[in-house]
Amino acid sequence: MAETQDQSKPPEDEESPENQTEESEESEEKKEIVELPPFEIVTGDRLPSFFFNFQFKNVEYSSGRNKTFLCFIVEMQGKESSTFRGYLEDEHASAHAEDAFFNNFLPTCTSSMKYQITWYMSSSPCVACADRIVEVLRKNKNLKLALLVARIFMWEEPEIQTALQRMKTAGCKINIMRPQDFEFVWKNFVEPEEGQTFTPWEDIQENFQYYQEKLAEILH
Repeated sequence: MAETQDQSKPPEDEESPENQTEESEESEEKKEIVELPPFEIVTGDRLPSFFFNFQFKNVEYSSGRNKTFLCFIVEMQGKESSTFRGYLEDEHASAHAEDAFFNNFLPTCTSSMKYQITWYMSSSPCVACADRIVEVLRKNKNLKLALLVARIFMWEEPEIQTALQRMKTAGCKINIMRPQDFEFVWKNFVEPEEGQTFTPWEDIQENFQYYQEKLAEILH
């Protein structure tokens, strides 16, 4: 946010054409800042426990869950091996989390390294993001991607089913998050409140089995 400008001016500067020009430029800068879209991909190391408990819950009907949370682990193998992790979230208003990940990550890749990427996602990709995943995997043979998703996004839609099938054909591994996967995300990607521990919700196993059956039917 632009800082509030001091509106008081010395008398001798009020009629100065130079100052008028500066004020005009400042006004244009403020205008540009105000007109920027109020959307930003959020990144970090750990997400608040409130978001995890709501967004990652593997319910059948995801009303109100209009974000995608993507927790990632990247294992790099080459002359020197290393691992890094973090998370992204979006609001489905601009670039989605999957797209943002590739936009940030791909410029750092080199052909001499092998990359094993694991995503833990609150929801499976939309059609556009699935197409981006397919494109990336086909162009980057040294990159492997595995997805573990809490829910399947709009799984009843034929275009979604086809998109998931294309991802599988391109080499992307897709699985439903098990109860132990939710606990793993909690331990590695969540910032709990003081004294807070992972507490499985009542139907976590039942919902896992529900989505697992749906995914198996789609990817058969």
